[in-house]
Amino acid sequence: MNVGVIVVAGRGLTKTYRRNAERVHALREVDLSLRPGELVALVGPSGSGKSTLLNVLCGWERADAGALAWGGELAGRHAEDLSWGELALIPQALGLLEDLTVGENVSLPGRLAGQADRGGKAAHELMTSVGIAHLADRYPRQASLGEQQRCCVARALLLRPKIVLADEPTAHQDAHWTEVIFTAFRQLIGTGSVCLIATHNPETWGYADRILSMHDGELRTGAPAPAR
Repeated sequence: MNVGVIVVAGRGLTKTYRRNAERVHALREVDLSLRPGELVALVGPSGSGKSTLLNVLCGWERADAGALAWGGELAGRHAEDLSWGELALIPQALGLLEDLTVGENVSLPGRLAGQADRGGKAAHELMTSVGIAHLADRYPRQASLGEQQRCCVARALLLRPKIVLADEPTAHQDAHWTEVIFTAFRQLIGTGSVCLIATHNPETWGYADRILSMHDGELRTGAPAPAR
């Protein structure tokens, strides 16, 4: 990990929703720094603000207050302007294109970026590493939910992005495939990238270099205390 460089810096990020007459504070003045070469687990119960934070970081949502800045090679950019080769997201909803095969879904970022080599050989290698190469010519609906999720992981990693934001990327995996996925993340950050993984599963926390805990929209350092 390069402790002298910050890839992502969020300061005072605040987001409030209205649910009928209720105000929901999804983010409460969140400060966040991510550095190259680290895998960070973002933990906390459902509704604590993990997904909202990822959505703000990737540009899908805008914070009501606070500032978000990119450092290193991405300095001066906005989240919505970053390419698949710079920032990749693995959403809970998966977001596979049903009219494309599994192989075409994985290779899509390479095709969009005009990198045919990444869309061919690299895509096959990634699919092999996460156990879905045999599904290359099938459509997502012909694969299990776990296989679809691993397809999303392979798609996100294809262009070796500087930043990966993953929302519960092992929710549909058993222990073996969870280890396979985190091995793929670890290989990526070995090249200087950073991964922020939102997860509520304590069994995955041991894969992280650092743990950040969210509770009621507030971000804290370290894992939450066990329930009494």
